[in-house]
Amino acid sequence: MSFTVYFKLNGLGYNCGNKFRSCPDKHKNCLECIKVHLSKLGFELDATFEILQIDSDEKDLEMKREIIWNKFLDVLNLKQLIIIDKESGLTILNYAISDVEIDPNLLSGFIQANITFSESGSITKINTNMNHINQFYEFQYENFNLFLTNGKYVRVCLILDESPSEHLKSQMLQFVYQFENKFENDLINFQKTGEIKVEVMVDFLIKAFNVKLVFPLTIAHSILPEYLEEIKRSPMRKAIFKIIKEIVQSKSFFFINNLLNRVKKIVAIDHKIILYEIFHFLDNQVIIPIQLETLYNNIESKKDAIDLKKFKMQPISAITINNEDLATLEQELKNIDIISAKKKIKQYLKKGKAAAKDVAYEVALMDFNKALFIAKKFKLRDDVAKISQILFKYDFKSKKIELDFFLEIAENYQKKGDYINSIDNYQKAIKIYETFLIYDLSDADSQIKKIKKKILKLREEI
Repeated sequence: MSFTVYFKLNGLGYNCGNKFRSCPDKHKNCLECIKVHLSKLGFELDATFEILQIDSDEKDLEMKREIIWNKFLDVLNLKQLIIIDKESGLTILNYAISDVEIDPNLLSGFIQANITFSESGSITKINTNMNHINQFYEFQYENFNLFLTNGKYVRVCLILDESPSEHLKSQMLQFVYQFENKFENDLINFQKTGEIKVEVMVDFLIKAFNVKLVFPLTIAHSILPEYLEEIKRSPMRKAIFKIIKEIVQSKSFFFINNLLNRVKKIVAIDHKIILYEIFHFLDNQVIIPIQLETLYNNIESKKDAIDLKKFKMQPISAITINNEDLATLEQELKNIDIISAKKKIKQYLKKGKAAAKDVAYEVALMDFNKALFIAKKFKLRDDVAKISQILFKYDFKSKKIELDFFLEIAENYQKKGDYINSIDNYQKAIKIYETFLIYDLSDADSQIKKIKKKILKLREEI
């Protein structure tokens, strides 16, 4: 079999035109050959330049996963970005990515002093490292690493948890060049007037450094039908998308880290594989980032709706008396005697049992809890013991319904081959079985062991 050699550079392809077996330079390694071609095209190749030979779709996919994973690690490392005017030392843009924010004015003076000393060579540079070729500076500041480079008009400083990766260094150079090229007139105007609009600059740096990977995310309001069909065809994507939908039902947003950890708990898949699938959703706008400012602006207006949704989404066994009902009941009890209190207890027990007959356990448990509250308030020990037994009984019944539901859903997913969602529901069933241990049920422990064995087999299938 003969095939044409094809080189790909960051999404751009180059066909050398030679068949592999009939190449006049076949004594050379392809990787060496491409270096020669790139040099002829004007590319400058330094020590950081890397070529990988991909001879299968699997290796190509593995490389893409590695690239996205490294991008994610870089943005997790990035805590704050500060752009300083070289001429005046004034801060042009200060963008904090984490909760930890360093005062840019204090930092600007620290940077200026260190650069001056570093370039003069008049002092010993204990915590300073300078790359003379690319004009990189690395400093230690408090508990952070500062990574800085100079452009024509600006100094750009990244505040990092750890030393920058080679990819981030390359990204920094590219950012400074493109930033100054795009905003040259604005930067010149800033040096003259001290005025500048930073909104477009913020959008530019978010895109340049992939900051959206650490933004809160949510499901897009409209998703193209072809992407929905693509999700359905991939068991992995289908399962992850279902988990995302579950999360946003109780909370309006999620973070990639949380989603990674949740999927990881369900199935032992490499983080890089999971992130690649999540990135696919993000890249195709199935999920979209929410700007932190937007989130903060909307949080108050949505608070009541979110609280109500959380309440509705609770499992049956978790629902008890809410604070409003409790306050109303406590107010009523101030004006009654012990005989009236006992009558109220009977009324609530009667209502609760009637609801339980209709399998409305959430309503029944509320009424039983109200009866228990009155009994405790009036120190009716016999009633407290009696009602506690009733609550114990019906709490077990409500949990049993939840358990049967999760087991049925898990089995259905297993039959369909959706092993990730099957494992997720089996794990929910285990949590309920663990609460059964307080009922001293002898088979609860054995059932937990059986389900854990099922989960192990499902993970092997994945």
